[in-house]
Amino acid sequence: MTAKTINLTLKVWRQGRGEPIGRLETCRAENISKDMSFLEMIDVVNEQLTKDHQEPIAFDHDCREGICGMCGAVVNGRPHGHERETTLCQLHMRHFSDGDTIVIEPWRARAFPVIKDLVVDRSALDQIIQAGGYISVNTGGAPDANSLPIPKDTADAAFVPAACIGCGACVAACPNASAMLFVGAKVSQLSLLPQGRPEAAKRVSSMVRKMDELGFGNCSNETECEAECPKGISIIQIARMNREFFKARFS
Repeated sequence: MTAKTINLTLKVWRQGRGEPIGRLETCRAENISKDMSFLEMIDVVNEQLTKDHQEPIAFDHDCREGICGMCGAVVNGRPHGHERETTLCQLHMRHFSDGDTIVIEPWRARAFPVIKDLVVDRSALDQIIQAGGYISVNTGGAPDANSLPIPKDTADAAFVPAACIGCGACVAACPNASAMLFVGAKVSQLSLLPQGRPEAAKRVSSMVRKMDELGFGNCSNETECEAECPKGISIIQIARMNREFFKARFS
């Protein structure tokens, strides 16, 4: 009969608030149910750390349903862990084996400074959105959904990049810490829709400019971002953003 619980060794990045550097510390995760999510496993470890009068591990989370983009850590060298198209909160312990050693680190990027332990400041992504990731048309009240018909193939194409939850895994996976998959998804989402076309040139120019200002790296087509994106967003969106940027330079 297969055991329903496992015991693990965790090597977790610990870094206090205001500390310039951190370190990996080892702790045990005992009697972990295989039905638990990864974050639930950390909850159990934190309960034990608290009982032992030790500082619990700080980590980001909110909905725990894979839709908010809050959770995120590098697990054994891969953002969100080794399961494809899975957020950290939806990664389950049945994908690990008894006796495994798991290394858990925060996102690594100059634009994502570590706040504490596994928590990083991802407000740089919010600043990119504020630079142009919206439609600024004064409509008064909300328009009827059917007031501007959109062909189904266009709507479907726009929905694909709109699935981006802004977790930052693409940045953490990229050797250059590039945010181009994130920016490409947001630019593509709006440029494909008729509502987004009037501001398309201004939008892409402003968002790319802000991305560069914040210290994100350039894309060198390594495709790690695509491989680690929990929503399976393709680098096709980067190509579309590049086309939009090129057109904006000559518009």
